[in-house]
Amino acid sequence: MNRLKEKYQQTVLKNLMKEFSYKNPHQVTKIEKIVLNIGVAEPADPRAREKIMPLIVKQFEDITGQHPQITKARQAISNFKLRAGDPLGVMVTLRGDLMWEFLDRLISIVLPRVKDFRGVSRTAFDGQGNYSLGIEEQISFPEIEFDQIDRIRPLQVNIITSNKDDKEAFRLLELLGMPFKKEETNG
Repeated sequence: MNRLKEKYQQTVLKNLMKEFSYKNPHQVTKIEKIVLNIGVAEPADPRAREKIMPLIVKQFEDITGQHPQITKARQAISNFKLRAGDPLGVMVTLRGDLMWEFLDRLISIVLPRVKDFRGVSRTAFDGQGNYSLGIEEQISFPEIEFDQIDRIRPLQVNIITSNKDDKEAFRLLELLGMPFKKEETNG
């Protein structure tokens, strides 16, 4: 069993039940899924973009352990030289054990490797209990070999929780070990 999943089941769940006065463990906020995506805006030539996609798909497979889906343009936009069906990026949805393994690696390995890291934002919740996190360099993941990338790209990590309350979702991530920035005091 994954150590972060074990931590959730053995300590975090009990703490959240006590803190928010829940009687049933099924009422407690839990992480349902993690969605990762990366956009490929360059190059403007769609054929060149199609050549880059296998590299990005391979990187996502290495990072997540799961084959990603290529996202495509729904409509043509002439100003961006974009036709309907052109590849725009890659996304993957993680659930279950792969989700817990990814979150564990994100918290304990990837975020500390980010250059000038001082913690993640405390305010990146969407009002529905979900948390969004941008990582500026995919090379922060130890699975990515520097020689294998064509250029550094940012990726988006969305953590989707079962509850619609930001306060509970924040507390859940905090108890799991998410390194939030310290609150700034004015004084």
